Amino acid sequence: METNPLPKDAILVVNAHSRSGQDSFAQAKDKLEAAGVRLIAAHAVEDPEQMAATVRQAVESGAPMVIVGGGDGSMSGTVDELVGKNVVFGVLPLGTANSFARTLGLPLDLDGAVQAIASGQRRRVDLGMIDRDYFVNAASLGLSPMIGQTVPHKLKRYLGRIGYLMWAVKCSVGFRAFRLTIDDGVKERRMWSTEVRILNGPYHGGVELSDHADVDTGEIVVQAVVGRSKPRLAWDWYAKFFKLRDRDAHTQEFHGTCFKIDTKPRQRISIDGEVLAKTPVTVKIAAGAVEVAVPRDG
Repeated sequence: METNPLPKDAILVVNAHSRSGQDSFAQAKDKLEAAGVRLIAAHAVEDPEQMAATVRQAVESGAPMVIVGGGDGSMSGTVDELVGKNVVFGVLPLGTANSFARTLGLPLDLDGAVQAIASGQRRRVDLGMIDRDYFVNAASLGLSPMIGQTVPHKLKRYLGRIGYLMWAVKCSVGFRAFRLTIDDGVKERRMWSTEVRILNGPYHGGVELSDHADVDTGEIVVQAVVGRSKPRLAWDWYAKFFKLRDRDAHTQEFHGTCFKIDTKPRQRISIDGEVLAKTPVTVKIAAGAVEVAVPRDG
């Protein structure tokens, strides 16, 4: 018999900035209640900047589970409020890539995700950190932040991952490689790079980038696309997207609990799709930082 089942009482917080988000909120509310989850409160948050405050209030109210609906950015933007608290994190994947949900093995459809929250089990997982900011899945520097800052919303909304790849080709025209320094406290490594991925899970942008990153390893993975060639960066994404045999030919990976990362020139850092930092930074793993609801084994 399971000694510590998932709570049946919860507060729902959904990023309802878009019309599809508002529709998803109504459907999620109905489906959760139909599945046996008692919603103490439910919030459709139209201003994404209010997501963290709404989740904070839900945690402070004593809710045993807080269910967040949105994309990877919504998850990372709110997870800080759950660290160190006696509360279960319920994930409703309503974004474009939903990389964190993929890593957790959550169904990406609403019905499946609701079922995991209603009748799944607890799992304690790691979080990544950029300086003092927690994130659920991945951060990146190089071309990705440029794409994230400029990609048209309609392209992202209607074409999803393919839209991202199309925009990446356009952005790469004016992009230049940078000098990268990675210091794990024992050895300092220097190289040319076009993109660096800081991974708490295997996926970034919905694409599986690493065979070694996961949310329960107690380590962060820093993956650098090495060299100065932009075609090489494009090939790396292509090879990983289609899972080709030589997909790791142009990357180096570093595993550990803490790294100092610097670049010349300084690079913006995208944290789960939101550009929130700039090099130099300290990258760390927060082992077992939160408890999430996942599908039951078997």
